[in-house]
Formats: sequence, C-alpha cells, structure tokens
Amino acid sequence: MPRPDLHRTDLHRTDLHRTDQHPTDPHDTRRRAFPAASEGDDSPHAANRSSTWHGRPLDRPGEDVEDQGLAFDLGTLVTRRRTFGALGTGAAAMVLAACGTGSEDSASGGTTSASDGGGDTASSGEEMPTETAGPYPGDGSNGADVLEISGVERSDITSSIDTDTTAEGTPITLTMTVTDLAEDGAAMTGAAVYVWHCDAEGEYSMYGDGLEDETYLRGVQVVGDDGTVTFTSIFPGCYSGRWPHIHFEVFPDIDSITDAGNAVLTSQLALPEDVSTDVYSSSLYDGSAQNLDAITLESDNVFSDGWDLQLATVTGDVDAGYQVSIDVPIDTSTEQEAPEQPGGEGPGGPGASDGGGAPPAGGAGEPPEGAPDMPSDGGSDQG
Repeated sequence: MPRPDLHRTDLHRTDLHRTDQHPTDPHDTRRRAFPAASEGDDSPHAANRSSTWHGRPLDRPGEDVEDQGLAFDLGTLVTRRRTFGALGTGAAAMVLAACGTGSEDSASGGTTSASDGGGDTASSGEEMPTETAGPYPGDGSNGADVLEISGVERSDITSSIDTDTTAEGTPITLTMTVTDLAEDGAAMTGAAVYVWHCDAEGEYSMYGDGLEDETYLRGVQVVGDDGTVTFTSIFPGCYSGRWPHIHFEVFPDIDSITDAGNAVLTSQLALPEDVSTDVYSSSLYDGSAQNLDAITLESDNVFSDGWDLQLATVTGDVDAGYQVSIDVPIDTSTEQEAPEQPGGEGPGGPGASDGGGAPPAGGAGEPPEGAPDMPSDGGSDQG
C-alpha cells in the first residue's frame, strides 16, 4: 500500500493509525506511536518520505515528522504526548516551558503559603517520624489522663471541658490528613487523633501551676472519609529550649484512646518561623519572641534530626487567624520506633528525657507525682 500523501491538508493524524490495514502487509508504513530515537536515511522507506509536511519544509527530509527537531516541533505546536515520545522528558520540559511563557496561567498570581510544609508527605511514601510525647501528654502515660474524660472528643479545644476557662491567643484552624501507607495511602478513616499543646504563656493544662483542673488545648477527633481531622485552637507559645510545636497521637479507633500504649503514632509538628515571629509580637505571647530568637530547628532536640515531614503549611494572618495543615502518613504494618534522643526513654513517652522546658514567664508549675523535674535552664526540654 503506498504511503499516505503528506502534502494533503485534510490529513488527520488518526489516519496514520487506521485499523483497516492488514497487520502483516509488508508495505504497511503506519507510523509508530513512539518512534525509535534515531532512524536515518538508510531506513527501508526513506526514499518514499516527502520533504514537506502540511506544506512546511522538513528540516530532516529523510526522517519521520517526530524526528525533525525542537525548532520544527515548536513551529507545528506538537501535542504534549508526541513531545515526550519523540524528544524525551528533558527536551519536552523545555518545549512545554517555552509554550507556557507569558501565558495567562503563569502570569496570574495566587496565595503563597507561609511555609513549604507537609503537603507532599503522603505522596512521598515516607512515614511521619515518631517523636517523644514529652512530660505533659495528659494521656495517662504520665499521671493526668484527659482521654478518660467525657467530652474529650471535640473539635474546638480552646476551652477546658469542665470549666469556663478559655485559652487566649491568635486563633488557628488545624487540619491533619491521616493516611495509611500500608493501604496505598488510603484515608485512615475511623482513626482517632489526640492533639495537645501549650498555651500562649508556654504552659500545659493539667500540669502547670494552678492548671491541674484545666483541660484546654487538648482534644480528640475521628478521621473522616476524606482522611482529615480539624481542630480549632490557638497558636502555641514558644518556651525556653523548644521550637514552637504541637503534639499529637494517632490511635486505631476512638475506643482505643483510653490506653496510650495503643497509639500507632506519637509525633509533633513544627510551626514556621516567619509566622511565629508575627504571632509573638502580641503581648499575649510575652517572652515567646525572645525564646524563639534563642533556638533554631537545627538546635531543637526534637526536630534537629530532620523536620521536612513535620513542618506544617500555614496561611493567613495575625488579625484573621491562621490555617495550619499537615499530612500524616502512617505505616500501620510496622511498629513505631522510639526516636534516638538525649536522655533515653522517660515517663513522658518514647524518647522523653528529664524536663519539659521553662515557659516564657515563670515556671511551668509542679508536674504530677512521678513526672520528671523541670531543668533550671530549660535546655534539655523534650516537651
């Protein structure tokens, strides 16, 4: 069968893949979807090839249209799929970038997140690192246990469960996306997430001096079908010896939260420096700015071994509040490993060491019986 006339202007590319040609026809010259990288003039049908295509001169008359080079492809506005097949990924990326330059999409602006946080952790295939629960978990592993109190399953954790006390501070909405790597990253629907953190003054409810009966900034939510849990809270303060952070534990289901040993993940998320600096300009966070200036993620004894998967994405502002989000990928087919940190294991959780750090102003109060003592300099905090 003769090769289709490449000069015809009514020729559609679908004509090159007609199914009415006999597959064993030795003269079948149908073009391959992804041609070989190099086909020179010595190919069997080189003599039959035209020197033009749709009226345009071919830069390489002896080769297929796909092999005419980058300049020819740009001129004919080849499709993205042909570009990747004929040119390879690197050259194709150059073509697409060139085609996109000056486009409406590239010119338009968008909201920029305050940090390059944990948005890609679920797709990376890496599990969220295990971290210490610290000396003030409130999960029964170190004295106080909020997880046995009726009403702990709640979204708004700004107030105590059984009192009228409300923690003041810059509002945040925390959204966590919990997935199971053992199930190909599917939503971990039905899992229970327990979240807790310090207040604007750097103190923890249930442990701080005069806060033994308070339960604010602690609560549990159950993962929905979309894999997320959402908490309404305040931005935590920065106390001596620790980078601004939020603690959390993930349990298989709501019924298993009464035993801290059932947790399939204990970890912490870090908050970005630029947002923290803005928040700590408020008088409600007295001392936090100075404590933040004295520490870095590199020197923090929890995040110093790496924080890429734990740095939250934060958008918003001080006046309207912030939206904090992070991905929490968990491999439920493996046991969580205690982190290697100074001090070994302690009553605050895996890897916990002596002390919980000093809050910005004053002490953190007396911990319950059996809890580790607070260090005078706060430098070895694992809270």
